[in-house]
Amino acid sequence: MLDIIGLNETDVEVYDAFAGTGSLTVAEIRQRTGLPRQRLLRVLGALTEKGLLVRLPGRAEAYSAVRPEIALEAMLRLKEQELASARLVADRLRERYRATSGERPVDLIEVIHGDALIAERADQLLRSAEREVAFVDKPPYAQTPSVLHPAERDLLGRGVRFRGVYERSALEMHDLSSDLEAGLALGEEARVVTSAPLKMIVVDQRVGLVPLRSDLPEVGAALVIHPCALLDALGAVFAFLWQSGLPLRLPGSAELADVAPSDDARLLALLTTGLPDRSIAKQLGMSYRTFQRRLRDLMTALGATTRFQAGLQVATRGWVTLPSTQPPIDDDVSERAGSPSPRP
Repeated sequence: MLDIIGLNETDVEVYDAFAGTGSLTVAEIRQRTGLPRQRLLRVLGALTEKGLLVRLPGRAEAYSAVRPEIALEAMLRLKEQELASARLVADRLRERYRATSGERPVDLIEVIHGDALIAERADQLLRSAEREVAFVDKPPYAQTPSVLHPAERDLLGRGVRFRGVYERSALEMHDLSSDLEAGLALGEEARVVTSAPLKMIVVDQRVGLVPLRSDLPEVGAALVIHPCALLDALGAVFAFLWQSGLPLRLPGSAELADVAPSDDARLLALLTTGLPDRSIAKQLGMSYRTFQRRLRDLMTALGATTRFQAGLQVATRGWVTLPSTQPPIDDDVSERAGSPSPRP
């Protein structure tokens, strides 16, 4: 963690050796750290230069540590000043770019080729988010969606809103616990639609990412779309899909509380998506026969003889949530949005 201010693990280990002591000789530091003498001398010199240690006068090679609230605070303030200066330069470059671009169509749309580059650019765009990421998730994928995207985990931790619309076929390709449930537990909002016209990611209504072709088994190429009418259209598509989708609720969802037991909640959530029974059984890690038995037991517990009756009972008990039939009033992406899911 302290590498951001130029301290590596060895630096921290040597500095930590001074805890609870007034001063230490080189021999004593070697005894505590086990570092070779020449390497230790280099580390001591670096820590002294950074203001963390002070070389004591006298014939013996001895050092004392500067208290961390003094030394580290000074280093952190220096780093903050450097970051502030870098941000000013970045802001100036961004303004110059805005002033000289956007007049030609080529400035509004970038074409990226290759799954590796697409995944890298998607990660870059995601990590630039400050308010919201809106995405439509459907095949094809540049990378197999086996776990939650690290960028999504980090951004949700920072309070960035994530709204995702999943095409039903996409649910069969995601891992239930390490991907879908992990995201929902951290605050992702998700809905499911039978079919989506394209996959997309839209970051803060200012940039979108979409595959160049949606009818191929692999992504191959993608478009990065900057503010223009096309980005507005992507936003409108997302808003429509979000409004028409069914909320996806799984155990661990931030919005799910006081509902069915976890196993039943998983089964019910997947049933509401319209996935085929065999696909649901596969997602739940059980045989088709076991799934049928579990479903019969659940229907019996609900006092239902048909799936329709079971659905009514589940809705009455609040175990599933239906979307509002009213159009969104203040959804951020209703004005502008677009691009491939955080699972590019």
